[in-house]
Amino acid sequence: MNTADDRHAPHVTSDLGRRVAARRTQLGLSRQEVAERAGSAPGFIAYVEEQVPTPGIEFLVRLANALETTVQDLTGYTADLAPGGARPGYRARMEEIDEAECWELLDGHGVGRVAAEGRDGLAVFPVNYQVVDGEIVFMTAADSSLARASASGAEVAFEEDRLDEAFSQGWSVLLVGPVRTVSDETSVQRIKDADGPEPWPGDGRDTLVTLSPRRVTGRRIRVPGAPGTPTGGV
Repeated sequence: MNTADDRHAPHVTSDLGRRVAARRTQLGLSRQEVAERAGSAPGFIAYVEEQVPTPGIEFLVRLANALETTVQDLTGYTADLAPGGARPGYRARMEEIDEAECWELLDGHGVGRVAAEGRDGLAVFPVNYQVVDGEIVFMTAADSSLARASASGAEVAFEEDRLDEAFSQGWSVLLVGPVRTVSDETSVQRIKDADGPEPWPGDGRDTLVTLSPRRVTGRRIRVPGAPGTPTGGV
């Protein structure tokens, strides 16, 4: 059974640590119990969960066995599989997220998806985005569907989400509004000064586009007993 000091895992700084903490909580084990199973010390289990460790393969095998899982799952080897494969959580509940929290969840930057009409119909594109003065900002290629949509001021949809596979819960934020190309030097410089988005693919994506949302909505799935669920259920 969990002890009072480790029932709720703290914010972790690595994917491995998060997976370890989630799996340990799922099994209802304390750090002491995991340490005993893995032939380690509770302090080292805490270090794995809370820091950015690089444990050796021998320890990872013992840790995976202690947590009744596999090294592949702990280290994210299965991360390339499509998300959402976990079974629904027990007594899961859907709830609306207000606009203020939607902006908080976007966290200023990240990778989202933009849906826009292209030459072959509706298409969805992943984009590295930045939030600047209440707008979503991203870069695209000059000849892309997104650039053409922004040149005409078309309306698009932007979506960002997070899934917690271990507990079958998560959230999704949707913004809808017109996009425009930013070309004047003053605005471009202002966005760059705000640490504007840098697309992962590179390759000439130097057209700056902003989305001015007229609608911001969000939804969340909560599961009683999962991390982040308010005391008393949902």
